Amino acid sequence: MTFKKLSMLVTALTTAAFLLVGCGSGAKSTTNASGTATKSDTFVYGIDGDPGNSVNVITTSDRYGLMEIKALYSPLYMYNVDGINYFLAESMTQSADKLTYTAKLRKDVKWSDGVKFTADDVVFTYNEMLKEKNAGWAYSQLVFNGKPVKITKVDDYTVDFTLPEVSAPGMELLANIFIMPKHIYEGETNFENSTKNAKPVGTGPYKLEEYKAGQYVKMVRNDDYFLGKAKIQNVIFRVIPDANTAKLSLQKGEINALSVQSRDLDSLLKGNNLTPYKYDEGRIAYTVLNSNSPKLKDASVRQAIFYALNRTDLINAAFGSEEYAKKAYSFLPNENKFHTDNVEKYEFDQAKAKELLAKAGVSGLKLKLGYPGSNVPYQKEAAIIQQNLKAVGIDVELAAGEDAAISKQMKDKNSNYDMFLGGYIMGIDPDTFNSLFLSDSQWNYSHFADKQIDDLFNAGRVETDEAKRKDIYNQVQQKLQANAYFFPILENKRIVVMSSNLQGVDDAKLVPVYTFEDMSKLYYK
Repeated sequence: MTFKKLSMLVTALTTAAFLLVGCGSGAKSTTNASGTATKSDTFVYGIDGDPGNSVNVITTSDRYGLMEIKALYSPLYMYNVDGINYFLAESMTQSADKLTYTAKLRKDVKWSDGVKFTADDVVFTYNEMLKEKNAGWAYSQLVFNGKPVKITKVDDYTVDFTLPEVSAPGMELLANIFIMPKHIYEGETNFENSTKNAKPVGTGPYKLEEYKAGQYVKMVRNDDYFLGKAKIQNVIFRVIPDANTAKLSLQKGEINALSVQSRDLDSLLKGNNLTPYKYDEGRIAYTVLNSNSPKLKDASVRQAIFYALNRTDLINAAFGSEEYAKKAYSFLPNENKFHTDNVEKYEFDQAKAKELLAKAGVSGLKLKLGYPGSNVPYQKEAAIIQQNLKAVGIDVELAAGEDAAISKQMKDKNSNYDMFLGGYIMGIDPDTFNSLFLSDSQWNYSHFADKQIDDLFNAGRVETDEAKRKDIYNQVQQKLQANAYFFPILENKRIVVMSSNLQGVDDAKLVPVYTFEDMSKLYYK
């Protein structure tokens, strides 16, 4: 997860929870009609947001929607930090001229309705992702300087992907796209709101059995899964918006896994049969300024805001200490080989912030900060931002909201919000981050258009000399920080606590966003 262009990961939030009882023991399991797990052939994952009833491989880009997608569908292959892991494809090879990538597909795959999977499904999926009107999350990574990848069916189990130009990250750009069934979606004009999404037909280890808005998603094992049927019969994503309720459910064994904050570890683990897993996702938490806000047109005002923010306070409030989060100064994670610290860092300096505001002739500034309100780190970060900015004479209205509403505001060029808190997990190559900053991208939440940055990203995509690419992305990072619309705050680790009798975690692989690369490998001892 890694993971390409995926998500702007504004963590999903919802309302309502329901009681789930007795799901932690080692006994056989059943699940009643309400989605309540009663014994442990059922894996229950507590989540603080609702994936919704319209997940689909084209437009779904939030964490919980993608977790559901990963259980129900399969990609050709996953491109992660540990390399390539094949699923629907047996291999992906590059031509001598480095323009064409040939995927050899598995011949033993069936859709969950019994129809055979073929190259037609692959060609259909990628072509729909390439239609700009569909607003697919992977659109920008499949188009090179305005020219799209060409997808060609060679035979029923062979597909060619021909790039318009040689691209160093080509293998990654074609990865992690989940394939949808042509026989179900052909002719669909609105993937995001299609009624077909409520009855998914996939190739993943599980099939959707039941969805209750604001309560749970229940999935049942797909016995025809091509990598071998899952060892656990049922999977439930249980929606628990309240963090304290979720932690109590984990301690009682009512749920089997939960993403938690570092400050909760000692109390959670004490006397409970639970095991913590800590791992890097390459997630960057940030605040972004709305370039269309009349209050933020002056660069000195934007810079003042950034100098007023104390990253150390933000880290300590949201994640406890730098053991679990480190400062971020660039849009690229610290471990990325193209990352540079040679940027304007906007280190905490209240005096400089006040000086810049005075220079701009600004006083009594009032700003509106939007963020997902049920997410604890966002709550903590928002409170610190409010305190930091008040100290330099800026009043901040904290406008917490439900995930979908905040996401809509972030995408709206005419939003009356001045700034937002967010976080993202992208890919390995810096090119996979371009949709966050390209002038015409729906994921560019600052809505700031910079042709130089557009041109640099386009150049970096097709440059094959690594030293030259490094120089290109150094320039991108420097220009982004100089614009002072995007403020990287921190890069945090993810902690998932699971029932200690849950086994197969290493084989299932903990990866960014999806949590598990293949849940079929999980089992109880």
